[in-house]
Amino acid sequence: MREQEIDKNFSGRLNILRAGVLGANDGIISIAGVVIGVASATESIWIIFLSGLAAVFAGAFSMAGGEYVSVSTQKDTEEAAVVRERDLLMKNPDIARQSLYAAYIQNGECETSAQLLTNRAFLKDPLKALVAEKYGIEVEEFTNPWHAAISSFIAFVTGAIFPMLSIVFFSASYRIPATVVIVALSLLGTGYTSAKLGKAPIKNAMIRNLVIGLLTMTVTYLVGQLFAI
Repeated sequence: MREQEIDKNFSGRLNILRAGVLGANDGIISIAGVVIGVASATESIWIIFLSGLAAVFAGAFSMAGGEYVSVSTQKDTEEAAVVRERDLLMKNPDIARQSLYAAYIQNGECETSAQLLTNRAFLKDPLKALVAEKYGIEVEEFTNPWHAAISSFIAFVTGAIFPMLSIVFFSASYRIPATVVIVALSLLGTGYTSAKLGKAPIKNAMIRNLVIGLLTMTVTYLVGQLFAI
């Protein structure tokens, strides 16, 4: 049971990290691509700034909207699972008991332990035990789509700050190379953080982030050169 609790907490942490890290990475990479592409085509700081600002708002709302829809679907699925188990308890309690027993067995309990846990659950709160063991969720503690949406929005904007500030405040001759360096360091930072907190290989995550970012900036720079004013 203790191991199952740890697994559920770890999964919850990974879900939070997923929204935050994806939002920050998208903010860094996509906005860097936009401002470098535009800066490659023109030296007008206002055109560069407005292009980047528009991309920040579009990207942040897109990320937030995507997370809201995705997590809302997940919440609907969780609520439907609770309704199914509640109906099963009301109509066929014996089958519900067998179902919970089977879930304990599947989750690694021995037959004796599974029987004891099932008996205990039906004396206290069988619905809570059923949805926890079969679906890994808590009754009335569903995933909040607004939390995921707001997290993604803030993360995207936070990531976008790095390329936006560097492209605006550096002079024209240093604007693009300085932005590339700052973005590269930012991506190494997000790669390290996500891997460290998620207990994943750090080197692979950092290299992956850096390569994707450099590739994005190279492509948008070349596109900007094609339409240089």
